[in-house]
Amino acid sequence: MRVVDLILRKREGGPLTRVEIEGLVGGITDGSIPEYQTAALLMAIVFRGLDADETAWLTDAMVRSGRRVDLSSLPGVKVGKHSTGGVGDKMSLIVVPIVAACGVLVPKSSGRALGHSGGTIDKLESIPGFRVDMPMGECLAVLGELGCVFVGQTADLAPADKKLYALRDVTGTIESVPLIASSIMSKKIAEGANALVLDVKVGRGAFMKTADDARRLAGAMVEIGRRVGLPTRAVLTAMDAPLGRAIGNALEVIESIETLKGRGPADVTELSTTLASHMLVVAGVAADEALARARVAEVIASGAALDKFRAVIARQGGDASVVDDYSRLASTTAREAVPARQRGFVVGIDAECIGRASMLLGAGRERLDTPIDYGAGILLRASVGEQVEAGQPLAELCIGRHARAQDARTLVDSAFAIGDTPQPSRPLVHDVVG
Repeated sequence: MRVVDLILRKREGGPLTRVEIEGLVGGITDGSIPEYQTAALLMAIVFRGLDADETAWLTDAMVRSGRRVDLSSLPGVKVGKHSTGGVGDKMSLIVVPIVAACGVLVPKSSGRALGHSGGTIDKLESIPGFRVDMPMGECLAVLGELGCVFVGQTADLAPADKKLYALRDVTGTIESVPLIASSIMSKKIAEGANALVLDVKVGRGAFMKTADDARRLAGAMVEIGRRVGLPTRAVLTAMDAPLGRAIGNALEVIESIETLKGRGPADVTELSTTLASHMLVVAGVAADEALARARVAEVIASGAALDKFRAVIARQGGDASVVDDYSRLASTTAREAVPARQRGFVVGIDAECIGRASMLLGAGRERLDTPIDYGAGILLRASVGEQVEAGQPLAELCIGRHARAQDARTLVDSAFAIGDTPQPSRPLVHDVVG
């Protein structure tokens, strides 16, 4: 097999066989295929695509390029959850303890922030002492004891995907549904869950800007799950405006805890309930979404979900007293309000602008080695649909030590669209696939 022949065939729109894809993934993983040839192949795939068979074969080869977690020693159904990323997306911190409190095991592997989209691991590490890097034996012990565990992505799970993703990021080959679908699903399959719920974000603050694009991605991932026997459901959720009112690591931890206490913003409460309910249904512990929603409401009202989060924090080395004392979390001393320029109704908040501003304030990173200020971020003081007066605070900037505050201020100011009449509210959920 000459790699150049496969590149030429895909460039002309021809198919690749399973054996050829397996050989390509093996060579990419062990380094025997040079990066320039891999980059050429990726560009050919971006332009010509992969069919359903090729996408499934690529996913399987990437899963088998590394270790696959075996959770069979733990009784019960294990349900995974993944989000394609958004601004203010703190769902995992809320949904995982809720579902675990309902009796379903939830192994949650997450990544760090890069660009305008926040990372679950960074949010958890804003809790003093919280450990996400643990040996597999300890991860399984925590999962068995508490029903859930939060861990960082490890190098030995789908290592081929890590190499491909790093190359896609610097060669302009990110935008390909088959490559995105196989990247996400290879990691989720390798993590060993029995069922999976995907939160596919749609809108200005998401990777997929339109519902049609998000639906194509969701369909591709659900099909991969079907082929490998992993029941998969994808929920397409809105990401035109940020989720909730808190954007930034410690700020989002606080809002997550408030939601588990039954006091969260309406959109965060509704979406976390929806996602948790779908997880209970695919796990087979609730017959339908209505029964699942009732069970979710029960574990929140009783405090069981909050107790689960408190227990996970303590078990993973964190300071569990943050649940009752937010002053133990990082904060910034420099704060500044961004006022409304005119009287009217907030008709839109550009999620991407808010996410980029939060990054500039210190809450995110432009590169993987950029340090994060855990207390930095943005608190939204007005939401879409609310009436505001000229000079009224629209947002509060929590300014980190090395912030580019002026640039962040300009972005936040431009993110708010104010009109003379309120706009009809948009649904949080666009569609459910699978």
